[in-house]
Amino acid sequence: MPYKTVLVEIKDKIAKVILNRPEKKNAMNPQLVLEMPQVLEELRYNEDVAVVVLTGAGNAFCAGMDLKEFFYELKGKPAEYDRIYRVLQEWRGRTLRYFPKPTIAMVNGYCFGGAFPNVECCDLAIAADEATFGLSEINFGLFPGGHVSKSLANLLRPRDALLYGLTGRQFDGRKAAEIGFVNYSVPLARLEAETMALAKEIAGKDPFALRSTKDAYRFSLDMPWEAAMNYSAAKENELFLQQKGAWVETGIGDFMKGLYKPGKEGHEAVKKA
Repeated sequence: MPYKTVLVEIKDKIAKVILNRPEKKNAMNPQLVLEMPQVLEELRYNEDVAVVVLTGAGNAFCAGMDLKEFFYELKGKPAEYDRIYRVLQEWRGRTLRYFPKPTIAMVNGYCFGGAFPNVECCDLAIAADEATFGLSEINFGLFPGGHVSKSLANLLRPRDALLYGLTGRQFDGRKAAEIGFVNYSVPLARLEAETMALAKEIAGKDPFALRSTKDAYRFSLDMPWEAAMNYSAAKENELFLQQKGAWVETGIGDFMKGLYKPGKEGHEAVKKA
C-alpha cells in the first residue's frame, strides 16, 4: 500500500520501514501515527518478511512528536488528541513491542524525546556513532511524558535516565551504547551494512523459534517464577508442534551426527550444505 509518511522496502526477507518526513526530521504527526499500525499489520502477515528494520529518511531517525501538529493544533480538540494518542501508544507499546517477527531500530541521525519509545520497543537497536539523542522536553517546560519515561525506566540506569531527562543534554551513538539504550554503534558510513547483516543473520533462523524467543523473554518479565516456568514449558510444546519436532529431530539430531556445532554456528548452515 502507498503511504504518505512511511516508505517500506522489502529485500532478502527484510522489510525496511522508513519514517518519511525528512523536511521535519521525521517528526511524528497524526498522519504518520495513523499509518504506522497499517504498515505493521501489512508486514505481520507478509510471508516475504522475516525481520523488520525501523529507520528514518535523510539525516534523522525521528525528532519525536510533531510539536505543532500533535500538541498545538490539537489542543482544542480533546477527542481527536485522545484518539491519536491512543493509536500511538498502541502501535508502539503493544504492536511493535510484541511483534511476531524480530525488529531492529537503525538510528541513523537525530533521535529526540518521543522517538525514544520507537527505539526501546524494537528488539534490538544499532546507532550511528554520529547520531544525536536528546530528551528535549525539559527545555520547553514539559517532562518525558507518555511512553517516554516508561522507555527510560525499561532500559536505562536511574542516574542516566534522570541526568538526560533533567538537563535535556544531548548524547551521541557511542554514549547511547555505553548506557545501554542501543546494542552498539558504528560509523554512519557502515550503519546500514552492519544493520542489514544482523537482520540477514536473524532472518536465517527458524521463524517459529524466533517468535518463541521473543515471547518467552517479553512475557516472562512480568511473571513470577512459577508462571514463567509453566509458560516456558507451554511454549516449548507449542514450538515442537509448529516445527513438527524439528528442533529435536534435525536440530539436535544433526548435532549428534556431527554435522554442526550449535555453539559455533546455526543449523541453517547444515540446510545450505
